[in-house]
Amino acid sequence: MKTLSFIFGALAIMLSDIMCAVVAFNYCDILWGAKTAGYSAPASTAFVYAIPYLIGIVICVVLTIVFRKKSKI
Repeated sequence: MKTLSFIFGALAIMLSDIMCAVVAFNYCDILWGAKTAGYSAPASTAFVYAIPYLIGIVICVVLTIVFRKKSKI
């Protein structure tokens, strides 16, 4: 169980890093598109991409806590 706890903890950290990269890239892309290509959506809509990542991070953190508690028993 300790191995699973470590794996899901590392996965949560990796997902948070990937989420930051994806949201930052899409924010810059939408911001550039609004200035030059005529996009009508505001750049803040890029934060919608964070929702699935946040759900995955929460699930991984909960599983990390559960597996860590089970490994101590």
